[in-house]
Amino acid sequence: MTENKENRKKGMLFGKIPVISAIGAVLGIIGGYIYYAKVGCNSGSCAITSNPYMSMLWGAAMGYLIFDLFTGKNKKDGE
Repeated sequence: MTENKENRKKGMLFGKIPVISAIGAVLGIIGGYIYYAKVGCNSGSCAITSNPYMSMLWGAAMGYLIFDLFTGKNKKDGE
């Protein structure tokens, strides 16, 4: 039983978040800021791209979700 728990926690950040998804979130934050800096909205009327924090938040969410596609999900023993 203990060995099974150790295998599940391997590759997890804080025991809950897969490391690959955390890396995706960090890359998304960087990408969100680059998008804000290069493309952004000059008039200030764009809700996401006119604010660097919102742009980075959405980038983190997208990075997390995209990289989460690449995590292997463990199946139950009966399946």
